[in-house]
Amino acid sequence: MAPSLDFSEWWAREDRKGTPVVVTMENPNYSVLEINGPDESEFIGSAIDKGRGRNAKQFTWVLLLKAHRAVGCVTWLATGLWALLSAVKKRLIFRQGVSVETDKPGKGRLLFGFLRAFLAVSVVALALEVVAHWNGWHFQRPNLRIPETTEIRGWFHGGYQAWMSFRYNYIATLIRSLSSFCVLLFLIQSADRLVLCLGCFWIKFKKIKPQIEGNVLKFEDIEGAGYEYPMVLVQIPMCNEREVYEQSISAVCQLDWPKDRFLVQVLDDSDDESIQSLIRSEVSKWNQRGINIVYRHRVVRTGYKAGNLKSAMACDYVNAYEFVAIFDADFQPNPDFLKQTVPHFKGNPEIGLVQARWAYVNKDENLLTRLQNINLCFHFEVEQQVNGVFLNFFGFNGTAGVWRVKALEESGGWLERTTVEDMDIAVRAHLNGWKFIFLNDVKVLCEVPESYEAYRKQQHRWHSGPMHLFRLCLPAIIKSKISIWKKANLVLLFFLLRKLILPFYSFTLFCIILPLTMFVPEAELPLWVICYVPVLMSFLNILPAPKSFPFIVPYLLFENTMSVTKFNAMVSGLFGSSYEWVVTKKAGRSSESDLLVAAERESKALSFSHINRGASESELTELNKLKEQIQDETTPVKKTNKIYKKELALAFLLLTAAVRSLLSAQGIHFYFLLFQGTSFLLVGLDLIGEQMS
Repeated sequence: MAPSLDFSEWWAREDRKGTPVVVTMENPNYSVLEINGPDESEFIGSAIDKGRGRNAKQFTWVLLLKAHRAVGCVTWLATGLWALLSAVKKRLIFRQGVSVETDKPGKGRLLFGFLRAFLAVSVVALALEVVAHWNGWHFQRPNLRIPETTEIRGWFHGGYQAWMSFRYNYIATLIRSLSSFCVLLFLIQSADRLVLCLGCFWIKFKKIKPQIEGNVLKFEDIEGAGYEYPMVLVQIPMCNEREVYEQSISAVCQLDWPKDRFLVQVLDDSDDESIQSLIRSEVSKWNQRGINIVYRHRVVRTGYKAGNLKSAMACDYVNAYEFVAIFDADFQPNPDFLKQTVPHFKGNPEIGLVQARWAYVNKDENLLTRLQNINLCFHFEVEQQVNGVFLNFFGFNGTAGVWRVKALEESGGWLERTTVEDMDIAVRAHLNGWKFIFLNDVKVLCEVPESYEAYRKQQHRWHSGPMHLFRLCLPAIIKSKISIWKKANLVLLFFLLRKLILPFYSFTLFCIILPLTMFVPEAELPLWVICYVPVLMSFLNILPAPKSFPFIVPYLLFENTMSVTKFNAMVSGLFGSSYEWVVTKKAGRSSESDLLVAAERESKALSFSHINRGASESELTELNKLKEQIQDETTPVKKTNKIYKKELALAFLLLTAAVRSLLSAQGIHFYFLLFQGTSFLLVGLDLIGEQMS
């Protein structure tokens, strides 16, 4: 039997609020009804028809219940609006507990200057249109063209007619051409997104996934068959990771792999001596438990993460290892991670990388983490899985992956030329003929940024780095010996379409052209561009995370809001030469179940320790004393919210355009501009994500 797709009961269960209402009538001619919620009031009419017929008192109760529900919605909206106005007053007028974002000289200030000038012109144009509309000079659609013979009623009326004529003959044509180009890019990117989703459906339908050569390798089978475990090097690069260093080192040291067949390298770039002492003590603790673990610290942090990994791979003892697994400081692999990934290399000498999927311990922490979870689920479930199955190529995620050391060496090793060293090594390995495998079933716990400031810096690095890398590796792609269709995939799809075109059209179309068309209605964008296609694409993006369907509208608005950051980063990476790595701030969160699992692993590790109990307890006591001393010496820093000028400028620009759309009675455009402007306002005032008051 086909599954039922009736969601009425689910929605009713979600929307029911308040206590049940029992309506009792003393007159025996009236029916007695029990109403569990406002939704059930819709069925009262049918119940009355089946009973003794309709009467006025029952309809009065229905109207009262609906009015109560409407008043509740209005009250909720009024409360939210009042809270937003209070935040605007507190942060923009009185500047309480806020700091203004400071842009470095370059593309950021140029973009803000452009947005500020655009806003000023929009305010003047809105004032002109309001005066014209008040005097009855506004020409309604579809007759937007100015009649050739029109009576002039004063100099202001003549100037307004001249402006409308100039707008129709010159500005509208230019805007139509630019909007057509952006809409074309929008359709191409939407088609690419649709093809990726169809590929994912095909993989699910055919149950396609990477298979291990021979029998499925299990611990007992491997040991019984005399399987020789390869030598694996595990690297944990970190820099000032006070919140997450302990759980990451603990998880890696408890990997289920023979202790003499893997080595853990803790690659510390911290410039804080207290954090260095903590990490060094943690490494010493696990070293005394029989784990092969070493601590490496660089005095000069050249090349950031790429330089850190390059320095570690230069050690002489690395030559004895066949594979290298990399985990960032906030990643916590399961004990069977190596057993689920390393066997895929057996019998496949052309495989250079096995990449696992990320899972998030704090995806439900706030609205910002929920929206990030939607994006990242689509990235792994659709983009990387489809590219891994059909192309054997995708961008390395920089962590939660296992590399063949030979593939790294033949591809030139880690280079310090860009902030996306993971994508750099992946592209060079692909040009050298190495294939990649993506394991969607193998998940590694990690964190997503909980504050907008941290997320914004992360996205800037993720979108400026690829464009900088594209400039550097384009000659190598053209000169490589790979097939022409692989070159086309790298240049047209991997770099241009998904890294350049997406932020370009998203910012230009929805943040510049759309509000501009409100003041030049002759170049109005069609509804399918504003509403239907974006909603469809958001629906496809949210499919890998079905529990996030209630957030489809905030997701669509937030993606457009982030377009200003991504566009600025894309331009700076494509035309600039800045090279700076900002470590993403982490909270060190773990769910309750994760803490229980970690405690169980800790007890197992203690039971298998090769040192006596007295020495172990002494080491733990010393480590605890060191932590308490550092915590006492550390003074808490009061955090402040930031005001993001570009987002605020766009917020006021879109809200101004929304007011202008009221004069033309454009319903969908008005609501889109209103909600999009509000989302920009919330982000500009740093009201999304972790509140840092």
